Amino acid sequence: MFKGLQKKWNVNGFQLILILATFAIGGSLCGLASRRILGLFLEQKNALWFLSYLVLITILWPLCVIIISFPFGQFAFFKNYLTKVFARLTGKKNTDNKQ
Repeated sequence: MFKGLQKKWNVNGFQLILILATFAIGGSLCGLASRRILGLFLEQKNALWFLSYLVLITILWPLCVIIISFPFGQFAFFKNYLTKVFARLTGKKNTDNKQ
């Protein structure tokens, strides 16, 4: 599995570790920040809280990952990665053929 990711993303083993760490820490930061923000506005965990949580993590995740990518030295990778994700979500054709 890791060899496949290395080949797909065209990175070495150390870069792969940094990328996976960035995904993990960025995702955890996003979840923590979202819960804290929602705690300021909604006290009860009801359907509105869960819907708001999903919307908030969808908005915050790219920001958290980009912020964490700076100290790990993986900003270029994540800028490219997020550009491709947004292109897919918006239905735009991706002009860059490599992943």
